[in-house]
Amino acid sequence: MTEAFETACFGIITYVGTARSCFVNAVQCAKQGDFEAAQEQIRQGDEAFTEGHHIHADLLAQDANGELNESGLILMHAEDQLMSAETFRIMAEEFIEVYKKIEK
Repeated sequence: MTEAFETACFGIITYVGTARSCFVNAVQCAKQGDFEAAQEQIRQGDEAFTEGHHIHADLLAQDANGELNESGLILMHAEDQLMSAETFRIMAEEFIEVYKKIEK
């Protein structure tokens, strides 16, 4: 496993982990009635998620071009974290809407 490949995988994990934390924080803000802060957390989470997604897309392109001869548990973990963050975002948006309705 090359250092560049490991760095890319850990980059995905780092960015999407940050995104997931932002999405969880968004729900906590909404729970307290601070919907502006909740939307800001979603925005920050989206930015971090996008960075992780770009790294993942680069790896996929390398693989499609036959340039990537590596895979393994670290990549599976990175992809799992990517999907998990995406799910957290969807759920955060749903919870924010519920808290908005409760507040009315």
